[in-house]
Amino acid sequence: MATIKDVAKAAQVSVATVSRVLNDDPKVKPDTKQKVQEVIEALNYTPNLLGRNLRRSYTKNILVLLPTLSNTFYATIIKGIRYEVAKAGYNVMVGVTDLNPDIERQNIRLLETKLVDGIIFFAPQISQAELEEVEACYPIVQCSEYIQGSLVSWVSIDNQKAAYDAVNYLIELGHTRIAMVTSKKPYTSSILREAGFREALQKHHINLASDYLYKTDYIPSSGMQAAHDLLSLKESPTAIFTIADSMAVGVIRGIEDLGKKVGRDVDVIGFDNTFVSKIYHPTLTTISQPRFEMGETAAKLLLNKIQDIHASKEYVTLAHELVIRESTHTLKK
Repeated sequence: MATIKDVAKAAQVSVATVSRVLNDDPKVKPDTKQKVQEVIEALNYTPNLLGRNLRRSYTKNILVLLPTLSNTFYATIIKGIRYEVAKAGYNVMVGVTDLNPDIERQNIRLLETKLVDGIIFFAPQISQAELEEVEACYPIVQCSEYIQGSLVSWVSIDNQKAAYDAVNYLIELGHTRIAMVTSKKPYTSSILREAGFREALQKHHINLASDYLYKTDYIPSSGMQAAHDLLSLKESPTAIFTIADSMAVGVIRGIEDLGKKVGRDVDVIGFDNTFVSKIYHPTLTTISQPRFEMGETAAKLLLNKIQDIHASKEYVTLAHELVIRESTHTLKK
């Protein structure tokens, strides 16, 4: 079965141009339009409710696709999305993908069948090519986690700089034995945060011990195990940087299980500034992301695409902040 990319290749035009022809965009030159239409007929390509329906009818529903419901990080972002789309009379539906690309594809069909007007993706699992093909025809935006290099609008923070700032702060406290607890899955954010971690060490001429880069899951129990394993090393780290607060609280618990004190024997930094970072003991030094603003921005980008499928792609980087609390209280000598 022919795809929109097949049509674009045969007609020697971009996927976006094929989309404009299908949308009956008056800006397309008549000869280009005719050539694309001839290829569509020759390849027997049948679009799924593209173009006119997309532009002329609205469900007033948008879909937010989350990888999981267990991560409280998403809650404030969704509040920002709801606040912004409500001003335009839209409702928010939430779907959970469990990081399964087939589930994502099922939800994309909601666009094709006009049950939703647009989708905000968190951590898309379909390929970059698939995502870009969907974007050529339907309003979609990536939020927080995105496919690096994809030509699909996104909003996030500078993850590499944020990690650099966190690790640089630990170095300023006097640490040279710094471990990182990161994800075993190659998310864009975890890749960039590891790059920032390495950059800070390299700037200060600190060698990274191979055992100090610990890859695991985004859950407290994994953080606990990471702490046990790292602190059992012959030369254990004096500071641990984690890429999520959910990991960090587990690391703190693991350190305490071993009879050590966080903020005195071992410093810990988290990431995300979720509510647990403020109520856990000791309170957690962490990187704060402007989550409500992130949700608002993602919603604005999506609403722009709903109003005009050919609206310019935007890649928005929001500011982060290092929030210093008790888990990095003591200067190391």
